[in-house]
Parts: sequence; C-alpha cells; structure tokens
Amino acid sequence: MRFRVVQWATGSVGRSALRTIARHPELELAGVYVTSPAKKGIDAGELCGLPRIGVVATNDVDEILALDAHCVCHTPLPSARYGDDPDADLRTICRLLESGKNVVTTTGYVYPKVYGPELVARIEAACARGGTSLHGTGVNPGWVGELLPLTMSALSARIDRVRVLESSDFSRYPSREIIVDMMGLGRAPAEFEKMVHKYQRWLEGLFRESVQMIADGLGLAIERHETRAEIRLASETFTIAAGEIARGSVAAQRFVFSGIAFGKPVIELEAVYRARAAEAPDWAEPGCSVEIDGRPRMRIDLSEGWLANGLLGTAMHAVHAIPHLVRAAPGIRTFLDLPLITGRHTVVSA
Repeated sequence: MRFRVVQWATGSVGRSALRTIARHPELELAGVYVTSPAKKGIDAGELCGLPRIGVVATNDVDEILALDAHCVCHTPLPSARYGDDPDADLRTICRLLESGKNVVTTTGYVYPKVYGPELVARIEAACARGGTSLHGTGVNPGWVGELLPLTMSALSARIDRVRVLESSDFSRYPSREIIVDMMGLGRAPAEFEKMVHKYQRWLEGLFRESVQMIADGLGLAIERHETRAEIRLASETFTIAAGEIARGSVAAQRFVFSGIAFGKPVIELEAVYRARAAEAPDWAEPGCSVEIDGRPRMRIDLSEGWLANGLLGTAMHAVHAIPHLVRAAPGIRTFLDLPLITGRHTVVSA
C-alpha cells in the first residue's frame, strides 16, 4: 500500500521533501499547498525541479482539507517566530488532523507536553476527532538534541550529566528572511533588543522540548528549566550569503538551555549561532557534539561540515517518518513512541 501525502509549503525544506515524496516507492503525492499566490496552479514537478507530476499547487486550505490523503508533510516557516499570528501553525495542524490526515511538522512540537496540558489536550482532541497522529521533527531540535543522547544512554551504567552542543556558521545560508528577520543576526543592538524576548521565548520552547524528552527518556524528574544567553557584536562590516553584516550589529549569539535536577544542571543544550566562523572565537568552534559524563564516559564529535545541507536533512527526517506515523495509533507521537526511523529506499546504484 502506498500512502497519499500532501506537501504543505515549498520553501527550501518543502522543495526537498516534495522531490523525495514524488520519488518514494511507499508514498504518492496527493496535493501541494503553497503560500505564494504566484505558485498557485503550477505543477508540483516544476516547483521542485522534476518533470511534470500531474498534481498542481493550491493556496486554498479548504481544497487541501477535502483531499483524500493519509498524511501532510508540514514545512512552513514557523508562525511562532515568523509573522504576527503565533498560533497559526497550531490551528492549521489541528484542522488537518481533524480532517483525517496525520501530520508530520518541522515547525516544532517535537515534545508538545512542555507547553502545558491545555495545548496537549487541544492536539489530542484534534487527533481523536480525525483518528490521526502528530509528529514533530527536525535536525536540532529533532535529532541531535534528542535521539543521539538517548541512543548513547543505552550504554550507561550511571549518568551524571548530558551535554549537547550545536555551533553553527551561517555565512553560507542565503536567506536574509531567516538570518536577519527571524534570528536577528545583522541587526543593530537596539533593534535586536526589541525582538530578542520573542525570539528567546521561541528558542526556549524548542530546546525545552529536547531537554524534557531526554529527561523523560531517562526517567529523570526535572526540577526546573534555566536559560543563559549572550551576544557579540561585529567589529567590522562584512558580507555573507544573506547580505551585509554591519559593524556594531549582532554577529554571534550563544544560548544554554539547562534542565536542573538534584540542584545542578544535569541536561545542557548549548546553541551557538554565528554570522561567520571568525566571530566570537572564544566560543565553541563550529560543529556538534554529544557528551555523557558518567560510567562509562562517552563523547561523539561532529566537526564543522558534519551535515552538508541541514535543510535537506530536516526534510528527509520528516519524510522518512511518514510511514511510521500513518501506522501509529492516534495522538501525539514523539520519537519515544515511534519505531526507529531510517532512510528506507535511499540506497541507489552509482
């Protein structure tokens, strides 16, 4: 049986997902939702660099809701950070779930319980009405910050601390919409100060999902969550793929999200975001690592360039989850609930 899938949004992540869905032997493209009116009526193949598929894009939500489909691959820019309606994504997700379509999303909701029982009840009610499931995924959060440490923990006799680091150089990331408008890199300090509270609350939500999932996976009771944050300003003007970063503007950001237990940080997730690698040289070098202090002590280091295309990786993790999600029982289904997600059908002859 092939599962009918709708691709929701065709930005950088969405196009990669769309190409894979169109070629995947277990999936069949049922529809495409686009946010841009200019893309309406365009064949899905043209939107993702493939020959004509025979499925045309729509920007009519009701058309998507009426489709006969098993799952929606939901990959828009997150409304919690982009736009003036933070609840838009969740309303859309609930409508899709109620219409009988499972939803895998890259906008968050990797571990929705951190947002409280009211939000969880809202999602679960939509799943119950539609007989459907929701799964949130990504690279980090969504893989590095949850699956790697939990997988490594199976070798542990005793754990004293779990620490995950992501240090990223965004100099080659071309979207000014994301780098400047959403993240605030390149903004003057006064402008950044106006947006930082909303931005930090959004990041705190995402990374608390990861911290809490690790804790629950380990059977650990978290006493409280803490966040530390700092920025560095550019000492000179320079240009990156997303445009100019002016002298004196925000050039680097560092966040540490901690889960406190036994009166100390037991789970720490650190995120360093730089406009270019040369900024804040005293902070962690670009790359990723997962470290578990305890018995035995374990560390996995992923150097700079460990993932050549994070947007593609995000899309693939979502697509590969679809068959598992469709087969799952209704409700919120996290990595703690689903079987191991692997890259099925990705090995090809040279």
